[in-house]
Amino acid sequence: MPLYKSISINTQTTVKIWKIEESYDDLMAPLDLKPNSLERVLGMKSELHQRGFLSVRHLLREFGYTDQDLFYDSNGKPHLKDGKHISITHSFIFSGVIVSDKEVGIDIEKQRDKIAVIAKKFVNYEFNYLNTEAKDYIRKLTVIWGIKESLYKLFATPGMLFREHFLVIPFTFEETGTVCWIDYEDRKYRYNSHYLEFDGFTCAYVLGE
Repeated sequence: MPLYKSISINTQTTVKIWKIEESYDDLMAPLDLKPNSLERVLGMKSELHQRGFLSVRHLLREFGYTDQDLFYDSNGKPHLKDGKHISITHSFIFSGVIVSDKEVGIDIEKQRDKIAVIAKKFVNYEFNYLNTEAKDYIRKLTVIWGIKESLYKLFATPGMLFREHFLVIPFTFEETGTVCWIDYEDRKYRYNSHYLEFDGFTCAYVLGE
């Protein structure tokens, strides 16, 4: 069972990360998928995406849920039938799920140099403290992207832009978290964010206060 990490953030919030090592058939065999979930996974052209989708259902089982407990709203945001908050991510060989009594968002990203090419599309305020020549520049960009992606998943509001509406306060890798903000339609929302690195990947997640 490749449950890679389980992180108890507090008594109400847990993150679980799966390393996807099984075949499609091995992942599918023990699952009881809803008809629309089965249709979704069978319609995916990439086996990597199929295995990512199925590994998330295995993470649900680790939390004591099944595919039947999960549903999505009109904005594509996942929800649990018992009212707890959930966020989902998968990237290449890792998937992650966070479940909490409070609003949450999670993202896993592979650390890749090409993120620097698109930095201006999602970074604005953060350029004030980023050093583009620093050895950890790519790592920091990946954290910022992950936090902003997590905010986007948490807020799930069409029209929000990473560069204009999300801010990540300066952080270091000696720490494991920072504060982030959503500044949208004359209102500001403050969130706590956390991040960790493993096997060339970055996981970031945000929590409502």
